[in-house]
Amino acid sequence: MSAKSPITTHVLDTAAGRPAIGVPVHLSRVVDGGAEPLGTGVTDADGRVTDLLAPDHALVAGVYRIAFEVGAYQAGFYPSVQIEFRVEGTDEHYHVPLLLSPYGYSTYRGS
Repeated sequence: MSAKSPITTHVLDTAAGRPAIGVPVHLSRVVDGGAEPLGTGVTDADGRVTDLLAPDHALVAGVYRIAFEVGAYQAGFYPSVQIEFRVEGTDEHYHVPLLLSPYGYSTYRGS
């Protein structure tokens, strides 16, 4: 099994009951009111992005943001979704899924 990025995500289309394929994703770290870009990707056939960061990238404690360009996938109410989350354990893996429908979304810390 190959190593994964310390931060991964996936997008599930809950209205269609399948992975959301082709969603552009951007990862950044929130610093001093701005954002430091760290990586980008596009959801694969399983709706996943596992290479936002190099597997050996050293995480720094702080607030991170994953931005999903969901308008590239569906013509819903939300053209984009941004999720901010806190990294405290820098040796942990952070999986941040997005459950998407045309008029709503939810997220949670996955495993």
